[in-house]
Amino acid sequence: MSAIREMSINDYEQMIELWKGIEGLALSDADSRDNIDRYINRNKGLCYVYEQDHRIVGTILCGHDGRRGYIYHVAVHPDYRNQRIGNMLVQTGLEKLRNEGIDKCHLFVIEDNVVGNGFWAAVGWEKRSGFYIYSKNI
Repeated sequence: MSAIREMSINDYEQMIELWKGIEGLALSDADSRDNIDRYINRNKGLCYVYEQDHRIVGTILCGHDGRRGYIYHVAVHPDYRNQRIGNMLVQTGLEKLRNEGIDKCHLFVIEDNVVGNGFWAAVGWEKRSGFYIYSKNI
């Protein structure tokens, strides 16, 4: 049995193991259990997992700041790719963002993540240029 369902912090151990196995998906302290729990709670109804046979094989973290949507950690286990799981997760997240009045969404892909960049281009996302992202640990 397979289905998309809302993410819960109880899924954390399976999610982190999935994420660790995805080439090009960068993890940081922001991905700690406490931080993911805070993100899920702040963005209720926007984060999803794809489960097949009681195993999480896909994820999406979706949220917004009231103006723009953001997507993080769209991941599909390599053994389950090419089944439109990533696309289904993204469409679910975008629909939920639209329902909250968000009409534009951004995401970040590491420059040399060939699979990730290929996926986003294939599903119609436009690669932006002309600006830089600055980060600072606080």
